[in-house]
Amino acid sequence: MADKPEEPQRGDLESTSEKLSFRPSPLEVDTTLSIAVDLPPTPPQEIPEDEAAVAIDDVPVDPGFVESPTDPTTTSVAIVASRLTTAPTPTQQEAGGDEVPLPASDSHAEAFGQSRRDRLRGEHSPQPEPAAMLTADRLLEVNRKTRPGPEGPWQRFVYNVTFRTVNLGDSAKVRARKELDHRIQKQFEGGTRFVPVLTRKGGVGKTTVTTLLGMALADAREDRIIAIDANPDRGTLSERVPKQTRATVRDVVHKAASIGGFTDFSALVSRDETRLDILASDTDPLLSEAFDENDYNVVADLSARFYSIVLTDCGTGIVHSVMRATLQRADSLVIVSGGSVDEARLASETLTWLEANGYTDLVRNAVVALNTATHATNLVKLEEIESHFRSRVREIVRIPYDPQLAAGSVVSWKDLKPLTKLSARALAALVVEGLPAERA
Repeated sequence: MADKPEEPQRGDLESTSEKLSFRPSPLEVDTTLSIAVDLPPTPPQEIPEDEAAVAIDDVPVDPGFVESPTDPTTTSVAIVASRLTTAPTPTQQEAGGDEVPLPASDSHAEAFGQSRRDRLRGEHSPQPEPAAMLTADRLLEVNRKTRPGPEGPWQRFVYNVTFRTVNLGDSAKVRARKELDHRIQKQFEGGTRFVPVLTRKGGVGKTTVTTLLGMALADAREDRIIAIDANPDRGTLSERVPKQTRATVRDVVHKAASIGGFTDFSALVSRDETRLDILASDTDPLLSEAFDENDYNVVADLSARFYSIVLTDCGTGIVHSVMRATLQRADSLVIVSGGSVDEARLASETLTWLEANGYTDLVRNAVVALNTATHATNLVKLEEIESHFRSRVREIVRIPYDPQLAAGSVVSWKDLKPLTKLSARALAALVVEGLPAERA
């Protein structure tokens, strides 16, 4: 029987493995090939602006340890300013100051971030907030209960039949009305705003425009509005609202020392349905010329204590002393023009006189009310009149014909034609937009 081959022992296998591991292999021959390629330099990567705004500079922060008398383990960390921070000026560097001052706020509106829109919810303001910051938009959570129902026939129908679950929002007409209300309701700080209504020609509807403007402002705003009849030649402004008193500007001047509050002053004015207050002019023609610059200043100072906006129905005497006092206080102007050739020319000459006497800024900020209810309007190209005034003033508004206004009697705001009220509200919005929001 043939002998079986002898099985290798464990030790012999390990020895053999070691020998094989050191045996050179043909695969170990150096076949490496080196190829040198000259690549163009990589351009620096540009960081988009939105990423750069939130990027963190790769600058190491070197913390230093200072010993505090109360806490010896206090750590002081030197914060490196971001590259977006304004670099210190050479004067600051010479002074040895390493801190970079933050840019100061240029206005009150910037300080409060335009109704907190630029701040997080619940974040504290760096300075005391005025009461005007407590708005409904800020304090009320918008949900199914607090969100008001839509306005508009179709929108309201859908809202009701779906048990108030589907709110399509207001109609386009309602949105336009609310947007106009928002423009008229612009808030002011720092005192009363004065708006004279004037022209060099009588009979063009100056008193009518003053009445419409005052009613539109009083109807939309929550603060007090007053219209003063400063016509030295017996104005008729008080005849456009229901009379509640026989007092005039003369009584205000005589009783100025005894007027301690709004209750005393309100007894001398008439108020209409829109809450517009009217202060009548002198009714006695023998005393009308006695109302001068000093008297107007007394009335204006008292009005400024109780009202946010003061409209002044001026007379045609543009060189009268009352006109000088009125223009010195003016924040904006309303120039009334008729629709005829001579009325438009006299209104333009009013602007020329104002520019020649140092009121150029008022002219550029003025609004022209073009009364289309005067005679010869149908014979004149109104667009050409508007084109002329648009080259000189800020805006032009057409006041349409309304039978109630043509009667020259008491004006009822709710009974005016919709187009008349829309024109008056547009005039009010433009006037308010031209008034400064803040005053030092």
